[in-house]
Amino acid sequence: MRILVASHTYIVDLNCEKFRTLAQLAPDLEVTVVVPQRWRPGGVQNRIIEKQAWQDGRFRVVPISNFSQNNQGMLTFGLDLVSLLRTFRPHVIQVEQGSKGLAYTEMITLNRLLGLKAKMLFFTWWNLPYELKFPISLLERYNLGGTDGVVSGNQDGADILRDRGYQGPIRVMPQLGVDETLFRPQPQPELAERLGIAANDFVIGFVGRFVEEKGLLTVMKALEQLKDHPQRWKCLLLGRGPLKETLQKQAADLGVGDRLRWVESVPHDDVPRYINLMSTLLLPSETTDKFKTLTSAGWKEQFGHVLIEAMACQVPVIGSDSGEIPYVIDDAGLVFPEGDAAALATHICTLMESPETQTDFSKRGYDRAMAQYTNRALARQDRKSTRLNSSHVRTPR
Repeated sequence: MRILVASHTYIVDLNCEKFRTLAQLAPDLEVTVVVPQRWRPGGVQNRIIEKQAWQDGRFRVVPISNFSQNNQGMLTFGLDLVSLLRTFRPHVIQVEQGSKGLAYTEMITLNRLLGLKAKMLFFTWWNLPYELKFPISLLERYNLGGTDGVVSGNQDGADILRDRGYQGPIRVMPQLGVDETLFRPQPQPELAERLGIAANDFVIGFVGRFVEEKGLLTVMKALEQLKDHPQRWKCLLLGRGPLKETLQKQAADLGVGDRLRWVESVPHDDVPRYINLMSTLLLPSETTDKFKTLTSAGWKEQFGHVLIEAMACQVPVIGSDSGEIPYVIDDAGLVFPEGDAAALATHICTLMESPETQTDFSKRGYDRAMAQYTNRALARQDRKSTRLNSSHVRTPR
C-alpha cells in the first residue's frame, strides 16, 4: 500500500517519526510525506525554512513548490505535485490541514482528474463549534463530500464533524507521538541544585505558554492554599508569555513568590530534564468563548502534548477538564473542574500526602503513554486508520 501524507507540520524532521515508524512496521507500506518547499513558521518575518528532500527506506519526505508560506488554510502546492502523484500513485492520501484547507481541496480534485482512485483522509485539531459563510461553506462541503475517513486529534473535533453532517469513519488520535527515548525517567540532581530545589521538595510543575487560557492564575490561587502545608514544596514554571509579570506580582501578593522557580523556554531536547525535576505536572487549561466564525476569539485545549511527555517520564499529571485533557489522562492521573483552585489544591495535596498514590499514578501514566502515545503506538493506530476498517471509533482508553 502506498500512502501519501501532506502537511506543513512535517517540515520539522522530528515530527516525521510516526510515519517513518509506520513504514518500518509493515513491509507492504510505502510512505511519502509532502511538505511545502518554503515555509515561514508562525508567520515570523525574515525566517523562512527551505526544506530538503530525505529518505529512509520506504519512507521519504518530498518538498513541493507551494503557494502561501505561512497560512495553513491557504496552503496549496505547485505543478510538481502532479508529477509526484502520477509516479507514486498513492492508494491513500491524507492531508493534515483540516476540513477547510485548500490543500485538501487540491488533493481531492487531482485524485479525481488523474484517476488515482485513492482513499481521501484529512486530519483536524478544530474542537470548537463554528459557522461558515460562502464561499468557505461551499469549500468545506466539497471537502467533506470527497472524504473517505477522518483522523481527529480530539473527541470534540469528531463530534463537531458529526454535527456538521459528516457520517463517514472517524478515528480519534493525536497528530504526533512522544519520543520515549528522549522523554524518560532521568534523575537531575545537578539541575535541581542549580535551581535551589532540595531533594525533599515536592515540585509542582508547569510547561507551556504564560497566557490566561492555560489556567496559571488558578494555579496561583491553589498555591496560596498550600503555603502553610507542612510538606516543603516548590513550583517550577517553564515557558514564557505576556502573563509572566502578572503571575509574579500575584505570587508575591499571595505570599508564595519565594517558592517559585522561573525558567525561560529551553530547547526541546532539554525539556525532559526539567520535567524530571517535577513531582507532578499541571495542565490547568481553561476554555474561553466558543468559536462562532473563523475569526472570532475562543480556545479549548486540543490535546495537551506535555501530558504524555510527563507520563513518559513517570511524572504524575493533574489536568483540568478542558477539551481533550480528561480523555488523555483517563484514570492515569487526576482531573479537576477548570478554574476550581480549591479542587486543584486538593489534588496536589493528595499526591503530597501519599507517596503511594504518587507512585501509582506515575506507573499508570507511564504504562498509558507507552501503550497509546509513543510514535510506534500511534503508527499502529494510523495503519488501522488508513485501511478505513471501522466507523466512528475512539482511540482505546
